[in-house]
Amino acid sequence: MLFSSVILTATPAASGALGSDLQSSAIMIGLLVLVFGFMYFFTIRPQRKRDKELKAQVSKMAVGDGIVTIGGLVGTIANITDDNVTVTTSVAHTMVTFKKSAISTITPRQQ
Repeated sequence: MLFSSVILTATPAASGALGSDLQSSAIMIGLLVLVFGFMYFFTIRPQRKRDKELKAQVSKMAVGDGIVTIGGLVGTIANITDDNVTVTTSVAHTMVTFKKSAISTITPRQQ
């Protein structure tokens, strides 16, 4: 008899603790969703926009445009093939060939 009264009195306390655990879990999940939303709108989304703009510029580049590669090489486009770009650099007109994916900035030629 004593054992059953202990169980009955412990049951409401256990259900109250369970409710607060669910509430704290819901708050943690809500905070995680908020952090991921913040990261998406302030880091991932702008980067995708910049990548899309660069891809459009790379598809429209022409011979004579200035470029900067991801390695920091500055030059002028001398030849464009399907996936490669030949760039002339320096006063000695040194020719270097790169993949289009290595271009970080394009400056249209002055007309």
